[in-house]
Amino acid sequence: MDEKVIFFDIDGTILDHNKEIPSSTRDAIQMLKDHGHHVAIATGRAPFMFEDLRKELDIHSYVSFNGQYVVFEDEVIFENPLKKETLENLLQFADKENHPLVFMSEEDMMSTTGEHPFIEQSMGSLKFTHPKENRHYYREKNIYQTLLFCESAEEERYQHYSELKLIRWHELSTDILPVNGSKAEGIKQLAKRLNIDRENIYAFGDGLNDLEMIEYVGTGVAMGNAVQSLKEIADYITKPVNEDGILYGIQQLELVK
Repeated sequence: MDEKVIFFDIDGTILDHNKEIPSSTRDAIQMLKDHGHHVAIATGRAPFMFEDLRKELDIHSYVSFNGQYVVFEDEVIFENPLKKETLENLLQFADKENHPLVFMSEEDMMSTTGEHPFIEQSMGSLKFTHPKENRHYYREKNIYQTLLFCESAEEERYQHYSELKLIRWHELSTDILPVNGSKAEGIKQLAKRLNIDRENIYAFGDGLNDLEMIEYVGTGVAMGNAVQSLKEIADYITKPVNEDGILYGIQQLELVK
């Protein structure tokens, strides 16, 4: 069997709705490794947000921040931070709109405000607490992703930022990335390092930030719980995460015997 690389999203793909790893998913990932395949993560999360998960699953390669920070075997191979002058301007505009932001580096995240219900609810859905306040964190560190907290459709007020891409991930929060950023771009960097053909790249995902990834790879798999737009472009739709979706998917695709 040709060597493959399989990328997994985290929330709604590796983790179920309780933010737990189903036992069948652990088994599936180990089976892939036992068959000589590379297993990697492709997520919108920052590296510090899934460090425990990487240790638990013994995974050392990942695409984080939706493609802006890529690591191969624990070595950083690609970085695409947001420009500081853009973040300065974004902060001023968000202040006028009364929308809080969270700036995210590879090590930590800081909020532009103290306690805020939108931040508490959306970050709480990932089982994270409200970040500390440091309005000028972007001046101190490279920022690879910013979170904008606003109600649905309010992010349209930010469309004049042609150098930015906005992707909603929660009813109260939207990811802000460089306009050319995506999981697909991060995967290209890892594939280049692995010297692996696109046809041997697989990816599993469920959300809007997985669209480019599922479209780019040789075989794109949508979880049964995925958004409809992802299912429409996927090569294959597996069962939902809480119905052994990953194990079922790798078996149906004959990635393991």
